[in-house]
Amino acid sequence: MTATLNPWPTTRQGSTDHPVQTLQYLLLAHGHTVTVDGVFGSETGDAVRAVQRAKSLPDDGVVDAATWQALLVPVRPGMRGSAVRGLQEEFALDGADGIYGPRTEAAIRDLQRTIRAGGGAIEVDGVVGPQTWQALVSGLREAAPLSRAA
Repeated sequence: MTATLNPWPTTRQGSTDHPVQTLQYLLLAHGHTVTVDGVFGSETGDAVRAVQRAKSLPDDGVVDAATWQALLVPVRPGMRGSAVRGLQEEFALDGADGIYGPRTEAAIRDLQRTIRAGGGAIEVDGVVGPQTWQALVSGLREAAPLSRAA
């Protein structure tokens, strides 16, 4: 595996691919009311445009790199909430509960070690910052299967 992160995916109305559910959890973490169903419908589009307006981005409803970065929520051990649930869903952890506990931390550290082993400049600290979110959302995790941490 290479250390180069995949680019942020472009996601828009009608999308049903993998990052839509994570997008919806991040929108919830920002206080928007959306149904987490993995379908980028009008409700999700309205919430995306509201975030774009609030962050002075073009409010076109298209989630590009700038919009993904505006939606990111740093996540660390001990946190709870929708952003944590979104990253747990990225790993398909059984019992995703929105609580950043030992299983979630082990999965994040495994991903960070994989990125670092490939030459990526990333700290293996269990903190989900921009690079770790990008690896998750862009599908890097899928290219580097992780063991399910107990």
